[in-house]
Amino acid sequence: MKILCVFGQHNYGDPERGQGYEYTNFIPAMKRLGHEVLFFESLNKSHYKDFVDLNRQLLLTVERVKPDIIFCVLMTYEIWLETLQLIHDGSNAALIHWATDDSWKYEQFSRFMAPAFDLYATTYPSAIEKAKKDGLNNFMLSQWAADSSRMASPLDEEDCRYQVSFIGSTYGNRQQWVNDLKRRGINVEVFGFGWPNGPVATEDITRIMRESQISLNFGDSGIVIDNGKPVRSRQIKARVFEVPGAGGLLATECADHLEDYYTLGEEIVVFKDIDDLVEKIEYLLSHPGKRNAIAQAGFARTKAEHSYEVRFAPLIEKALERRKMRISAIHKIDFDLFERVAKSHRPHLRLYLLKFLLLLPCMLIWGKQRGSRAARRFLFEFSWRFLGKKTYSAMGWPGRLFYKQG
Repeated sequence: MKILCVFGQHNYGDPERGQGYEYTNFIPAMKRLGHEVLFFESLNKSHYKDFVDLNRQLLLTVERVKPDIIFCVLMTYEIWLETLQLIHDGSNAALIHWATDDSWKYEQFSRFMAPAFDLYATTYPSAIEKAKKDGLNNFMLSQWAADSSRMASPLDEEDCRYQVSFIGSTYGNRQQWVNDLKRRGINVEVFGFGWPNGPVATEDITRIMRESQISLNFGDSGIVIDNGKPVRSRQIKARVFEVPGAGGLLATECADHLEDYYTLGEEIVVFKDIDDLVEKIEYLLSHPGKRNAIAQAGFARTKAEHSYEVRFAPLIEKALERRKMRISAIHKIDFDLFERVAKSHRPHLRLYLLKFLLLLPCMLIWGKQRGSRAARRFLFEFSWRFLGKKTYSAMGWPGRLFYKQG
């Protein structure tokens, strides 16, 4: 089976942020399943002149390599709905999308993009329920996992290099967590973009986890609106599976449905707040036998049930089944239609005026770089709320005005 992966090689398309999670985990897993895997860069804007060029190059790639599966992890509006429709109509490829943050992204992204795919994989049961209410029948529940090639049995506590570690970028309330732990006397080593130690190579991530007596995961994804009420959302992140798979002991924030994957307190450790976390860290550090037993149990569960081969095999099978339900494609991309669509992407004078009116106050407040990103964000937040799926089309305002910041 030939699979074309469409996502970024680096985090947010920026080489300085290190290699992207999907690039380092998804592609090897698909290869281990026996598939021929090809890659299309969709996040690094320096590879293309503009969004027209990006979308045109994707269509040319699909036409040239004729994949059986196209596996996408899209961030926002980099790949147009019209482009996906042209692939749907003009190729025999089954289209799969892996949704990354449906705890908050379903309303602003997934519900608009999902109809363009044969199968839409989400890690949130709540997204499945919302999709059914919205008449979307192509959602399938999956979950993050661990790279089987990097799994390693746990070290004993006495052989670990670090007491407590955390690997991840500095955003949200992570800095506060780390500062609070250090004030409480917990020696925590921190790695990732924005921290003094900086990003670490993929192979070093699993080594650090294995060589840590305790590896932390923070699942907070901010405030989301649930049934009209603001609630704090906590996600099951990939680190939940990576740490025990690498042979580490995971201590993670509570999250909905976590108990579906691990026995809490026996295979992983969960905490509710800083006091709870400090208490459990101190207990585990002073009871190495208990720490070692939890690490071993978590590793065994992960190795047996939580690899990406286990996750992807049913997704691919289901997508191919759904592809058979489609009306026969003409097996030829309509590039003439694409060029007509591309013309609609060109901004007109009124849109340039809108950009100026957005940029001026934002740049005065936050400076050139941050102000430009803020203006793009304001336009995006307006667009998905009031213009809906048009945001993700060639006609979408954010994409037409903010390529580099998109």
